[in-house]
Amino acid sequence: MVFEDRIDAARKLARALAKFRGKNPLVLAIPRGAVPMGRLIADELEGELDVVLVRKLGAPGNPEFAVGAVDESGWTYIADWATEVGAVLAEATLSPPAWGKFRSTGKHGVHTEHMGYLLAEMQALPRSFPGARW
Repeated sequence: MVFEDRIDAARKLARALAKFRGKNPLVLAIPRGAVPMGRLIADELEGELDVVLVRKLGAPGNPEFAVGAVDESGWTYIADWATEVGAVLAEATLSPPAWGKFRSTGKHGVHTEHMGYLLAEMQALPRSFPGARW
């Protein structure tokens, strides 16, 4: 399903949750982007809105890449894959790679040299496996 924006997504979610309208549901939202969505959903469902305060746990060297979260009570969540990757790197006596700032330029037709290899592989797969679906 594709959404025009977050408000469109909230409206569609509220429609999908219509069976809860009038039953005073509690809608929880995470600050910043989700609070306006939560407000719309709570209003549509005639419910209440509350905010869950959490802080993203960033990857070492790349704080914008989330590997987990901590809430206001101190409870933490670390993604399973993050723990596994850390253990594998430690066992191999390796450290995580240095992260640079992510730079998305693909929408503008600008790619790194690595994209050529990926595109060639993607073109070879359909020829090698006609009718394959992924």
